[in-house]
Amino acid sequence: MRIPPGTSPPRRARNLAVPGRVPLGRALSKLGILSRSQAVAAIRAGRVRVNGRTVVDPAALVVPERVRIALDDQPRRRAAWRTILLYKPRGVVTTRRDPQGRRTVFDVLRDAPSPLTPAEIEPLIAVGRLDLATSGLLLLTTDTRLAQWISDPENQVRRLYVVTVRGRVTEEMAGRMPAAVRVVKASNRETHLVVELREGKNRQVRRLFDAIARPVSRLKRAALGGLELGSLEPGGFRELSPGELERAFPGAPATSGA
Repeated sequence: MRIPPGTSPPRRARNLAVPGRVPLGRALSKLGILSRSQAVAAIRAGRVRVNGRTVVDPAALVVPERVRIALDDQPRRRAAWRTILLYKPRGVVTTRRDPQGRRTVFDVLRDAPSPLTPAEIEPLIAVGRLDLATSGLLLLTTDTRLAQWISDPENQVRRLYVVTVRGRVTEEMAGRMPAAVRVVKASNRETHLVVELREGKNRQVRRLFDAIARPVSRLKRAALGGLELGSLEPGGFRELSPGELERAFPGAPATSGA
């Protein structure tokens, strides 16, 4: 839209032009204070103050580094940088809280032999999801830029899965599938395979094998980018350094932990 001479631009357009200004809901997520959905709910409930004023619009624009944010009247600053590699067990959901009362990945971190405290767990967000019946490598981080980069299909981040399906899958069947599939061991009873994908669509591996009437009986994510589970056991986790992440995800935005 062309603006006539001497006329001020619309308010929203002028705000968007300010470098670093983002919606408040996104700002709370970027600062590692709450996940995006939690932030929206908290703002609408009147629990968030910006520079001393209650803001109830999640789309209100702010520069996160230049404003004072309080949640429930408690000043909140950027969470300490932390990224964790978790070996997610089967039977655990990748959500903050589960309405059905099922155990979550955050419960796993809390109940581990060397547990994280609630204050350490709260800012973490999961990088994508693994469904209830899937085990394996899951990242949790306070670095929202890194999480978004890994999740973006355009960045073609490698995801490697170890799969067991019911029935025989031949090399010919594997070769016709729209993914990189390698047969490791096959019998009439079951087949063991390795599947490599470059994006993380919901239940993608299960849908691949449902399409050839070979339902998945076990599924584990063994690698993400250049990261692998290594010697971790289900329920175990380890801290990742900025350098390790830079090597595992070339081209990702620089971590804030350096």
